[in-house]
Amino acid sequence: MIKKIALVCILVAMPLTAQAGDAEALQGEAMKVMKGFGGALKEELQSAMKKGGPVHALGACNEKAPQITKAKSAAGWKVGRTSLKLRNPDNKPDAWEAKVLASFEDRKKKGENPAKIAFGEVVEENGKQSYRFMKAIPTAELCLNCHGNRIEPEVAAKLDALYAKDNARGFKPGDIRGAFTLRKDL
Repeated sequence: MIKKIALVCILVAMPLTAQAGDAEALQGEAMKVMKGFGGALKEELQSAMKKGGPVHALGACNEKAPQITKAKSAAGWKVGRTSLKLRNPDNKPDAWEAKVLASFEDRKKKGENPAKIAFGEVVEENGKQSYRFMKAIPTAELCLNCHGNRIEPEVAAKLDALYAKDNARGFKPGDIRGAFTLRKDL
């Protein structure tokens, strides 16, 4: 009986966030949200590619990605994409994201499969706790149309028109293109 009372006292003394769910449960929830977000982006991109190739896909990506991001930021989650080599300056990583992206690059150099690289943790910022999660986005063959070393002139021209400060070129298959980033206030 004393052990049960002690356990209850410990639980009551613990922060509310610890009672709300452990990091494993939050990571599972983050993965589900991220898959929905990534799936919607991929579906939009593939549809645009079928309709008009990479140039058409760039226009769709430029217009639709922000809408998809807003729509998928629901149920307390804020979702987005970021990279160390930005195309859209609105996706600039914050300090936590930049640190995680750098660690992803280190993990890849040590032989870890980029498709499986992810990281999440509870962080405290400005006196508030949140769960932050990132999942690496590996560069696939399809990505090379707009992110590779040899970009067709019409694609390069469209990129230059849409993104004046584009730095997201020169990738090879398997490179870490960037990451999905998620946050949930606790």
